[in-house]
Amino acid sequence: MAEDYYKTLGLSRDASQADIDKAYAKLARKYHPDVNPDDKTAKKKFQAVQAAYDVLKDPSKREMYNRYGSSFEQMGGGGPQPGPQWRAAGAGPGGAEFDFSQLFGGEGAGGFADLFGQFRRGAPGGPGRRGRAAGRAPGADLHSEVQIPFNLAVTGGETHLSISRPSGQVETLSVKIPKGIEDGKKIRLRGQGEAGAGGARGDILLTVRVAAHPWFTRRGEHLYVRVPVSLREAAEGATVDVPTPQGTVALRIPPGVSSGKKLRIKGHGVAASGKPAGDLFAELQVVLPAKLDEASLEAIRQIDAKHPVHPRRELRW
Repeated sequence: MAEDYYKTLGLSRDASQADIDKAYAKLARKYHPDVNPDDKTAKKKFQAVQAAYDVLKDPSKREMYNRYGSSFEQMGGGGPQPGPQWRAAGAGPGGAEFDFSQLFGGEGAGGFADLFGQFRRGAPGGPGRRGRAAGRAPGADLHSEVQIPFNLAVTGGETHLSISRPSGQVETLSVKIPKGIEDGKKIRLRGQGEAGAGGARGDILLTVRVAAHPWFTRRGEHLYVRVPVSLREAAEGATVDVPTPQGTVALRIPPGVSSGKKLRIKGHGVAASGKPAGDLFAELQVVLPAKLDEASLEAIRQIDAKHPVHPRRELRW
């Protein structure tokens, strides 16, 4: 007996596109093999959910399915198309897009959420593909963007990509992130693209997008970090701990510094392969208490009167 796609997703036949997307997101998270490594039935359930969604997300396929049932594939409607299914975001014609990173959570190095994306096919035999023997066509390259955490881009490491092949087999690919990789650079996964017609598989080309960090920024091989200090630390001087890619270091703050002062920590920037390490610049930010009583304000007024400064003297248009 043919499987009822609506029943698989727990929906009625008049379900809206938003209902279909929502049901798919919920069930894909529940049954994805990477989330259920010890459940041998999860893979089969995930494949059933995926097959149902591949049809119902497409208005034209859904109409044919509603009319002919599972036999619509023989009626010219066409079922799910061949080729790898990339399960990061589900968005069909007329459907709302949703991000799988919200399902698998987090953006730490090694998480599947970092690498799920929508792929596009490259032309078989395109740039980088050699000539082919008669009757043997290489598979197409697949292209996508992938966002990785700022820390992983600086230190390098490994993360993973989960894909579903046309056979229904779910594969987990290891992706090596080179140390010091920059935003916009590409990573090639050789032989992991589409299967060819008797020829070699194509490749996967990932364009790297580096996520922003709440405290650090990067300029070339140098890193910049904002370091909050108290009014007393700025006035008297202090030694504070500052995190770096190589570990925490003790930074000596001279007395009498103001916000915006940059202190250099040599050799603690980006250390890309084959290049000398850059430096880390700690930009100090003086933090005042949220509330000051009248006695404290009066003490500040007295200090200001005794040690007048002109902070905006050089301010120009």
